Amino acid sequence: MTHLTYLEAAVVGLIQGVSELFPVSSLGHNVLLPALIGGSWASDLNVAKAQSPYLAFIVGMHVATAIALLIYFWRDWIRIIGGFFSSIRHRRVETRDQRLAWMIILATIPVGLVGVVADKPFREIFGKPIVAGVFLIINGVILYCGERFRPPSSVRADQEAAAQRQQALAPVPAGMRRQPGPAGPGMARQARHASGQQAARQEELVLAVQADERLSRMGYLRAVIIGTSQILALLAGISRDGVTMVTGMSRGLSRGDAARFAFLLATPVILAAGVLELPKLMGPEGHGIHGQILLGSILSGLGAYVSVRFLMRYLQTRTLTPFAVYCLVFGLFSVIYLGVIK
Repeated sequence: MTHLTYLEAAVVGLIQGVSELFPVSSLGHNVLLPALIGGSWASDLNVAKAQSPYLAFIVGMHVATAIALLIYFWRDWIRIIGGFFSSIRHRRVETRDQRLAWMIILATIPVGLVGVVADKPFREIFGKPIVAGVFLIINGVILYCGERFRPPSSVRADQEAAAQRQQALAPVPAGMRRQPGPAGPGMARQARHASGQQAARQEELVLAVQADERLSRMGYLRAVIIGTSQILALLAGISRDGVTMVTGMSRGLSRGDAARFAFLLATPVILAAGVLELPKLMGPEGHGIHGQILLGSILSGLGAYVSVRFLMRYLQTRTLTPFAVYCLVFGLFSVIYLGVIK
């Protein structure tokens, strides 16, 4: 890995952070981009090569991405982790945070088991550029069909979530008291009276509690089905968050709640994947490139944080269709260019 340049590390790190959370497949992009550029990029950054240190590098970037998610959702994770330990202490699962904690745990088990056994073989076998381009096209089809054939229950869930947001954040007429709800009256008042960045963050907290209340009622079986869909992301070109969002919507979740659950599910998975690769990067495979690793990690984390902030607002009112079109166009271009023109 001695030939990894700072430019290569910066580009790969930024792409990893942004495309890991956008439903467009980070692995697919990190496979396709070097092949499309060619030259030293294609030889240095070859994920399909046996014993490829590039694979350890891009998976190691997952640590920075996961840290960005933890920073964005840190208040939520404190509640969820607290719910987990309280359920152990009291030996029962009753509250919102307790249920959500166990849903995340159970939904993570299938992809964790498959990932331990098949992650590297899958990436080496299916991590070839043309194959990644084909799967990126398939990812676009999945996103488009997920929007085109959304069940009525998901559409109703969108409407109910929008109504809850409006009710929680609407001004209270003089002389009237707000009725307590899932978000809590105190949080709603803080969101109304805060200003600037503080107001935006308070609004996010209100909406987060509302969303977790809805997610905690979806049931363990639905959570496991949604979590199991992450296995498809072992194929370069298939987006983990994209396929998880589509599965969530197909099971009746609103688009925003499906996105939130996808990001919560992704955090422990990508953190574990990155941590497992860190010893390789700190060992012989990382010799001479620790500076490049640091640069890539910083850009990956920054890209992921900006992306999750944008997507959590975007997906409340907008669709996955633009990402579907992008995947179809970029995937088709990549297959034609690499298979016919180049």
